[in-house]
Amino acid sequence: MNEWTVWLTWLIFVATYGGLALGKVPGLRIDRAGIAFVGATLMLATGVLGLEQAVSPESIDFETLFLLFGMMIVVSVLRLSGFFVRLAGIAMRRVTTPKSLLAVTIGVSGVLSAFLINDVICMALTPLVLHLARRMKFDPLPQLIGLVTAANVGSIGTITGNPQNIYIGAHSGISYLRFAARLLPVALLGLVLTYLVVLWVYRSQLAAPKEQAAPGTEDESTEEGNGEVIPRSRGRARLEIKAVAVTLATVALFFAGLPMELVALGAAAVLLLDRMKPEKIYRQVDWELLLMFTGLFIVVHAFRVHVVAGWGIEDWTWLQYHPTEVLSLVSAALSNLVSNVPAVLLLEPVMRAVPEATRETVWLALAMSSTFAGNLTVLGSVANLIVVEKARREGVHISFSEYCKVGIPLTVLTLILGILWLQFVTY
Repeated sequence: MNEWTVWLTWLIFVATYGGLALGKVPGLRIDRAGIAFVGATLMLATGVLGLEQAVSPESIDFETLFLLFGMMIVVSVLRLSGFFVRLAGIAMRRVTTPKSLLAVTIGVSGVLSAFLINDVICMALTPLVLHLARRMKFDPLPQLIGLVTAANVGSIGTITGNPQNIYIGAHSGISYLRFAARLLPVALLGLVLTYLVVLWVYRSQLAAPKEQAAPGTEDESTEEGNGEVIPRSRGRARLEIKAVAVTLATVALFFAGLPMELVALGAAAVLLLDRMKPEKIYRQVDWELLLMFTGLFIVVHAFRVHVVAGWGIEDWTWLQYHPTEVLSLVSAALSNLVSNVPAVLLLEPVMRAVPEATRETVWLALAMSSTFAGNLTVLGSVANLIVVEKARREGVHISFSEYCKVGIPLTVLTLILGILWLQFVTY
């Protein structure tokens, strides 16, 4: 192997992941998706990878991209149909105190995020929770922090809960049913911990106010992608029924063991066969995330071919002893350095060297730890940034230190829970 190629690969790889860690390039406005794209382009332009190598299935994981894109379309149509507004209205009709609102917010956010991509759930629910908290004269800060931390915790429950789980599902060979059986209980217990931690940290703010407005029902209107609330119509009600039916069928087919990427694409195709203008749906798709995934696939593949291949990972004896605990901690640390999706892509070659007897558990530990680690700081996951930014636009400031009051203890507790569960609960 050409030594110059190895050094060049290292240089582009470190620059790319350094940019991901910072989230930007000083002096420029480029984001993480652009950084990954530039890194991939440099791998091609410098000859580190040929074009055929870069677009091969060994490099770009098309199954992950197809599944992620299909689920984005499904969730986008659910949102545009007004499903999330209606569900929130139904769930919150009996809310009378800040504590009950917190419980409902955590429950709805966590359960929806277990089956649908957590980032989109946060986009849909943040304005609703903020509106209801203000209407009832509650402090919105603990409600919003409860929303996003629950979305992260709940998303470990199934393969379709978040982008890194989707990637792990495609590479681990673990079925949707098996994945849910192992991690959905951890997600549910984690939601209980989320409620208790937020309740403890904000116990004074969650005391019931002396005066409050009566909770209203929000299911007579629906929310467009830009946050505008508009009256419901027969066509939108029909779209909601169709979207819910397709979503339930999709999840059922996932559990039945059918190829998930084909099921997701099929569901998306059915939902696009409608009178709604497709551009409304396309605007909801997280194209930046898809671009970042594609760029990172190429960057990481080049790093594997020219660098990792010479490491002799198969001879790493430490992987035979306590791999669950070690990789969980490494994943948690790396996820907060470069974000959870790049961390999972980087650790994937290590998974292949784990003894087969413990490989499934270690894959699940990677999913659990990279997701729970997203709650550590406000920069830990895309979902956190979505809620913080939407709240800021509405005049609610969630500072780094304020978020950490919940994020740090919750991350420590949930990581301990996840490691103990995977170590001692086997089936």
